[in-house]
Amino acid sequence: MKKKFFILFYIFLLVIIQLTNVCFSDDLCDDDNIPVSSEFVSSPTSSQIEKNISNINSRACVVIDRTTNTVLYGKNENSVRKMASTTKIMTATIIIENCNLDDTIEISKKAAGTGGSRLGLKTGDKITVRDLLYGLMLCSGNDAAVALAEHAGGDISGFSELMNNKAKELGLLNTHFETPHGLDADEHYTTAYELALLSNYALNNKIFAQIVGTKNYTVVLNGYPKNLSNTNELLGNLDGVYGIKTGFTNGANRCLVSACKRNDMDIICVVLGADTKNFRTSDSIKLINFVFDNFKVVNLEASINDEFEKWKSENKNFYINKGKVQSFEIRLENCESSYNFPIKKDLINSLVYSIDCQTNFDAPVFNNVEIGSLKVSIQDDVFINCKIYTSSCVEKKSIFSYFSYFIKDFPSIIQENFI
Repeated sequence: MKKKFFILFYIFLLVIIQLTNVCFSDDLCDDDNIPVSSEFVSSPTSSQIEKNISNINSRACVVIDRTTNTVLYGKNENSVRKMASTTKIMTATIIIENCNLDDTIEISKKAAGTGGSRLGLKTGDKITVRDLLYGLMLCSGNDAAVALAEHAGGDISGFSELMNNKAKELGLLNTHFETPHGLDADEHYTTAYELALLSNYALNNKIFAQIVGTKNYTVVLNGYPKNLSNTNELLGNLDGVYGIKTGFTNGANRCLVSACKRNDMDIICVVLGADTKNFRTSDSIKLINFVFDNFKVVNLEASINDEFEKWKSENKNFYINKGKVQSFEIRLENCESSYNFPIKKDLINSLVYSIDCQTNFDAPVFNNVEIGSLKVSIQDDVFINCKIYTSSCVEKKSIFSYFSYFIKDFPSIIQENFI
């Protein structure tokens, strides 16, 4: 009887596993062994891109411009979702900013016993922090994530606190971390947009950018070499892609963060919640190609300055009540950090420049006072807001000023009124 029960229970477990397709963060599942379809990495026509962009499988996605953080395309980009192993973007950032990468770590039992995708660490293994980072980002090692977390934060809880503090520092209000690897947890989440912002920040670090842009790498584990390959299917297969991280859990589904640069446009594409690896790949390629096909980086510095000078020539004489003079200098300041903005090609000729500036004042007028703004917009969406400041002073007339004025103009007053 007992033997029959165990046989039936074993069959039941096999059925459940087959139905749920159980796997962990970035484990090989059935579709991981399917190569990326050649149709995805070919260059589609404009009409194909427009047709496909509305057919995105991923539950949430976003493409941002790295220079300005402008959203170029989004779908549910602000909705909270699990992010699987893209979590490791934050893990690597914390380690790079806070640790000596040449330190050697001895692997704990807890780290060695971590499930899911693995670097293959065992209790007592010795490896440098730098090599653990490659194991973390290339083969998405959850065991490497725990080892690094213990090294920098004492334990997973302490490291999660470091991660959440960094998220607050970066203004990621809808992001929260519970683990360094991204295995499903109720309070572990982000949004596509905030993950893009985090990725943009991380890529500004040269060490991080070098790691996630590496296709193959050899680490040294206990003095012996171990070859690693990057799980990012777009790296080396799609023009311009130079990082950064894949992800998968049953709760998050397929996730991919990609960085891509072509000519003078540099973007980050995030897809979260794709049903399969091929869907996350094709979604990412559709989004990347859509942006490069439809947007152009335009330098607006010259046109902004031209508009400002034109306005100044038309408004030369300010009215300054009780002022010694009726003119002073003004300047533009606090424009965006870059004048290079990605603009949809069919809207480049629809740019609107508007200037709202005070022209009437009561003396005295002081230097460096904000008096207006110059805004650049498209379809009522303001994307540049420059401030206008005074750059000279106007003194208030004193009683001596009025007396001098009277003496100076006395002959003409007599002539007009008495002769």
